[in-house]
Amino acid sequence: MENTPFSIAVIGLGYVGLPLAVEFSKYYPVVGFDINKRRVGELNDCQDITLEVDSPLLQQVTVKNVPQVGEKGLLCSFNIDDIKSCNVFIITVPTPVDKNNRPDLTPLYKASETVGKILKKGDYVIYESTVYPGVTEDECVPVLEKISGLKFNSDFFCGYSPERINPGDKLHTVAKIRKVTSGSTPEAAETVDALYRSIITAGTFKASSIKVAEAAKVIENSQRDINIAFVNELAKIFNKLGIDTHDVLEASGTKWNFMPFKPGLVGGHCIGVDPYYLAQKAQEVGYHPEIILAGRRLNDGMGAYIANEFVKQMIKNDITVKGANVLVLGITFKENCTDVRNTKVIDIISELKSYDIDVTVYDPWAKPEDVAHEYGITTTNTLPADISFDSLMLAVSHKEFLDTDWRKIVKPSGVIYDVKGCLNNAMVTARL
Repeated sequence: MENTPFSIAVIGLGYVGLPLAVEFSKYYPVVGFDINKRRVGELNDCQDITLEVDSPLLQQVTVKNVPQVGEKGLLCSFNIDDIKSCNVFIITVPTPVDKNNRPDLTPLYKASETVGKILKKGDYVIYESTVYPGVTEDECVPVLEKISGLKFNSDFFCGYSPERINPGDKLHTVAKIRKVTSGSTPEAAETVDALYRSIITAGTFKASSIKVAEAAKVIENSQRDINIAFVNELAKIFNKLGIDTHDVLEASGTKWNFMPFKPGLVGGHCIGVDPYYLAQKAQEVGYHPEIILAGRRLNDGMGAYIANEFVKQMIKNDITVKGANVLVLGITFKENCTDVRNTKVIDIISELKSYDIDVTVYDPWAKPEDVAHEYGITTTNTLPADISFDSLMLAVSHKEFLDTDWRKIVKPSGVIYDVKGCLNNAMVTARL
């Protein structure tokens, strides 16, 4: 592979795959492959509904035909024939959990089957999807071997380079985040590292094995999940003590090595999911993880806790709860992002509705049709006019929400509850 020019296929064009494909396409011929025909069509029209890649940049790198070796550019396709000539296949599909929080490797298996159908001698398959240690070599490689008829580490090679994309973050983009790499042989590890090193300005770190790279990724998000669970527990304690959690964290943050985590909801595809992957593997080898699962249980219960604290504040303010008209600001899983999948705001909404509260959800970022598809509820992209709400809750800190005087649309006795701790204290009744 050392003397073979790279021709790259990126399998899966979501939050991870698209920015990666665009970055590689500045230097190499790249085909972005996705089974979602609508998504492919939008991208070839230089429109990214996730807003991770701007239209001018897509226009700059997009080509009309499959780019050849020695060329550069990006073609997005749902036709497997368009990736047959590639010699590097980077798989960036989602790794969700099922309804029982067990890892669901179905997207990885299907992506591996797709690549296996066109795998050739000398090719490389690199996985970026977050998994537990062992998935690449123990789960994905057998699929590649079975479908292709080729022999691992003789006919083809594998690598693992965990994604570190932060949706909505325009500062920490692909090339500016240091990349962990690994390979199935020492030579493969060097090839994989050289490939990423050629586009990652922040540099790379070559892990000692694929399993080490897999483990490094899954503990990054598990560590963050546990730290957020800790401050969420503190918020519950300080609430009972009548102390403002954010004031406490601000005071503690004056120490040089204090870690600045804040309480809140933990949703999305990484922090709220990845710890279950690590826990699953731990249980398979006979160890029951206590801290990891305790953190998950605490964080998973925060939506209901926040809703109940909000209702308590309404009762204190003599607001009739049943039939109350409440405005919830935000439904996406994080700020300044369009993605509503695995958002924990839905837990707040569901709990509020259990009190027969009339909930209006306003989010200028989320597509109402996406929310309706995922959760079966109605939302709006525009702030309801000429309505005086009984109370209001800020659940997501979109930039559009930060400088508004929400008291103007809330009744004088109404509660304004700030989950994110980002509104002006003068207008806020309570915050998490």
